[in-house]
Amino acid sequence: MKYLPPVLYSLLALCLLLSSIDVVAKADPGWDSFVKKYGRYAEKKLKSKGIPGAALSIVNIQNSDYIHPIGATKARNGQSVDAHTRFRLASVSKTFAGSLAAKLASDGILRLDEPISNYIPEFKNTVYEDDLKVFHLLSHSSGLVPNAYDNLIESRMRYPDIVEKLLSVKPICEPGQCYGYQNVMFSLIDDVIFHATNKNYSQWLSKAVFLPLKMADASLGYDGMVKDKNFALPHVRGKKRWYTAKLKKNYYKVGPAAGVNASASDMAIWLKAQLGQYPDVLSLDALAKQTRPYTHTKKELYRRVWKKHLNEAYYGLGWRVYNYAEETLYYHSGWVQGYRSDVVVFPHLNIGFSLIVNAETGVINELTTEFIDRLLEYKRGKKYE
Repeated sequence: MKYLPPVLYSLLALCLLLSSIDVVAKADPGWDSFVKKYGRYAEKKLKSKGIPGAALSIVNIQNSDYIHPIGATKARNGQSVDAHTRFRLASVSKTFAGSLAAKLASDGILRLDEPISNYIPEFKNTVYEDDLKVFHLLSHSSGLVPNAYDNLIESRMRYPDIVEKLLSVKPICEPGQCYGYQNVMFSLIDDVIFHATNKNYSQWLSKAVFLPLKMADASLGYDGMVKDKNFALPHVRGKKRWYTAKLKKNYYKVGPAAGVNASASDMAIWLKAQLGQYPDVLSLDALAKQTRPYTHTKKELYRRVWKKHLNEAYYGLGWRVYNYAEETLYYHSGWVQGYRSDVVVFPHLNIGFSLIVNAETGVINELTTEFIDRLLEYKRGKKYE
């Protein structure tokens, strides 16, 4: 399927979601064998690299969830990872912010095309005036230089103080005209939601997402991560092996951008929500809103591991929207000290994939790409050797 213009794309995505839910799904007899074979491959690959632990979740609405915990919570004397072991999602947290904002917009609680100065008065007297809209925050199209003030997230500076400095930064383009990946600016969605509802982002995420979806292990922030001993500690690479690092609080200060913790069990539920299986939580309208291709991300087309297959790349609301080998997929990755994460949703195939590791390793890129390629070959009738 050729990549479509944004408006037609949104309509087609909605129609496909509707059709996938209306049709009674029949179990795929070869699926269990397929995912188990991939699971063995992933575990062997991770062990060969000495990765301490991982949480693999693969869902197919035609079949049972495949949840595969791997390894241990820390390199030495750690407990075994299980389906409920919490990992940091890092920037995969942005998918939750995008979905929540799309849900609130679909419910008429906030408007995505509203100037953020209507929600955050401090923006009234800045260079942005009324040009910066809510959707610009979540689609990385605010006009700021990429990763503006991420260095201050690493410091002891409080988030409100970082935002105050952000207000004086001169944009490199007008909102909506260029792509610049953000963490500080993205997390202003918390302030927008609070001013619109008198409830903060954390309250909404718990009430509107975690609780109704029964994501029992999921949380936002440092305290939720360490509430008991069943969490995976971060690891960094030394000269010869992986070393357990201290769990840092810094990126938790940008909760919408990087503050969610979740287990393999949680991520299976989250993937199914993205596939329209929980319409009371994420309606078809909300799912269509969050994956509208707002911002063209040309740089992604040159990503080394996907260069041969990636035809188009956009950013929606907290989600990347790709045409990969003529297949639409929604994607995000995450990286903070000691953790890497990947999530992929195949809306037309009704399949989702999530992999989280408690180590800063590039092997996750290889493993995610391998899954995508194997899946497309499997679905297109080619036997994978």
